[in-house]
Amino acid sequence: MNTHDAERPAFTVHLNGSGGDLQGWVVADTLVDGLAMGGTRMTADVTQEEVAGLARDMTQKFTLAGLRIGGAKAGIVRTSSDREATFRTFGRTVKPLLHGGIHLGIDMGVTAADRAIFFDEAGYDPRHRAGVPDMPVDWRTYYEPLIDVTGYGVGTAVVSALNARGTTGARVVVQGFGAVGRSVAGFLEDRGHVVVGVADVQGTVSADRLPVGDLIAITDEYGNIDRSRLPGSVTVSGEPDAWLDLDADVLVLAAQKHALDAGNVHRLRAEIVVEGANLASSDEARAKTAAAGAILVPGVIANIGGAAAAALAVTRVVPFDLSAAARKDWVFDWVANRVRANTGQLLEIIAGGSADALGELLAVRAREL
Repeated sequence: MNTHDAERPAFTVHLNGSGGDLQGWVVADTLVDGLAMGGTRMTADVTQEEVAGLARDMTQKFTLAGLRIGGAKAGIVRTSSDREATFRTFGRTVKPLLHGGIHLGIDMGVTAADRAIFFDEAGYDPRHRAGVPDMPVDWRTYYEPLIDVTGYGVGTAVVSALNARGTTGARVVVQGFGAVGRSVAGFLEDRGHVVVGVADVQGTVSADRLPVGDLIAITDEYGNIDRSRLPGSVTVSGEPDAWLDLDADVLVLAAQKHALDAGNVHRLRAEIVVEGANLASSDEARAKTAAAGAILVPGVIANIGGAAAAALAVTRVVPFDLSAAARKDWVFDWVANRVRANTGQLLEIIAGGSADALGELLAVRAREL
């Protein structure tokens, strides 16, 4: 069973570095069959509390997805500009955890190239684990084609919520235009919805209809839109949280922690909020959103794509005998089916008047494991 009722995680490891300076933590919220997994976050202000919250989110994601693996997370306090040295130190330090069943991937501030460094330094290859068949392909070959699976899942959650309300041609605002935000925007435009606003670290751009492909073409890999190349029909605002003031049916939160909080939730105009990032809303913001009659689909339901794709491989659920193209389709379909089912059931529980719809759904899924 992939549940965890206690307030405290299974274990927390403080990282001080092996053969180099390092400050950080690995939190294993739960262990299932001796396994747990989650991403590695590196920011200047990451805290142990934040890492623990992210690890708990991973437990909930895997419970809701029906995957037999526990939730974990790593956090590194960014103190050096020497990325390779940082991740080699990290790899040496977490080597016993990686080889002991705690799979650590990527998250905010950490790239696939960084992951390759710490895997290499730790001598860790997720293709091999005692007691289970080897993966027949290397990790990069498996995972790189799935880069858009998180956005696909978030988009599926949006469409599921819109279908439940009978809304077509919805007006959508996407807060955050990194890999997930761009993927979601394209997914929704392809399905007849209209993106009217996008926010990045510089502010908000909006129009009656933003052409997503053109916008992606002038966006760098970090999600920053080149304002100098925007057409004159696009409105640009540098006001804080201006994305909240746009007239929209749906708001997708695909950027930082607590983008929607007690200080700005009163400005929310959208009737549907979907979290495409981890911990995208504060607890108070979630409560106020519900009180106002809006629907909020939490990230532990919508934002499972990348985590689930990795967990499916680590637990060897993926049918590796399929061709690469068929395997990709299988993973995307698997994620979409889980997101669709959980979104639909959450909305049914909310409609029944539950004060804790997510808690009820988690309890249902835990009994099914």
